[in-house]
Amino acid sequence: MDVRLTSEQRQLRDAAAKLADDLGPGSVSDLEDRARIARLEKALDTAGWRALRSDGASGIEIALVAEEFGRRLVDVPFLGPVLADDLRGHGLGDDRRWTISVGDRAVDARGSHSVLVLDERNLLAGEVGPLYAGADPTRTDAEIRRPLRPIGELSEGQAGQWHALALVATTADLVGVARGAHALATEYAKVREQYGKTIGSYQAVAHLLAEGLALIEGSISVLRHAAWAVDALAPNEAVRAARIAKVYCARAARTVCETSIQVHGGIGNTWECLAHLYLRRALVSTELFPVRLEEIDCGLS
Repeated sequence: MDVRLTSEQRQLRDAAAKLADDLGPGSVSDLEDRARIARLEKALDTAGWRALRSDGASGIEIALVAEEFGRRLVDVPFLGPVLADDLRGHGLGDDRRWTISVGDRAVDARGSHSVLVLDERNLLAGEVGPLYAGADPTRTDAEIRRPLRPIGELSEGQAGQWHALALVATTADLVGVARGAHALATEYAKVREQYGKTIGSYQAVAHLLAEGLALIEGSISVLRHAAWAVDALAPNEAVRAARIAKVYCARAARTVCETSIQVHGGIGNTWECLAHLYLRRALVSTELFPVRLEEIDCGLS
């Protein structure tokens, strides 16, 4: 595995980062800014971000975009539609916006008309029902209208590869969330003063931030391997790599997000502080295609 990104992949990552920086929410109140959300939706549609997989994007490239969108809490649908896009070659022929299901709900469903349900290897389709608010204000789930109609059947290899991609995409979101929460805490530690000094100058705070950075670096490494494995390894091996990455990065992201709240002190427990949005998104992304430690045939502590 060559861990270096190609020039095209770096350009893709930089474009996603710029979009997220320019139009992602900069405060909790921005979540209600309909004009900003409309510009963000238009930018994603115009650039074709949700159709990356059918345009030939690799697992690494999907992960790069998902990571940058998680870093800045991009609050328009991406994960659901891009994972549905991967299934377009298995019976989807219309131009409606599709999303995917996790359990009994359509995830990332705002603006979607239809939902795909992968039941083992059987691909089913249904309509998106009423939206409802969940724990993560940056994403919206919906009910699934029944009955579902069969579309087709995937081979074991196709189903395995899609499952690996789904795990990688949600893991990349977790890594991005950890990076965003850590950056938020670091910037706050540079300006918040206590006893005449910035709190980042105190060893206790500096150590917390250093430990968070170490977790992020480990997460990036394990994510890159899993993203590469989606297209380079056999589906069962890719799923195994993605499960390991999901477990490691989920634990790391939760730790980094909780540390961010701790560094913010009392303000970190208020609604106005962005730190809780990162924690909420990390917890929800962990439960999208969840992985239990028992599913992995190697020891992780």
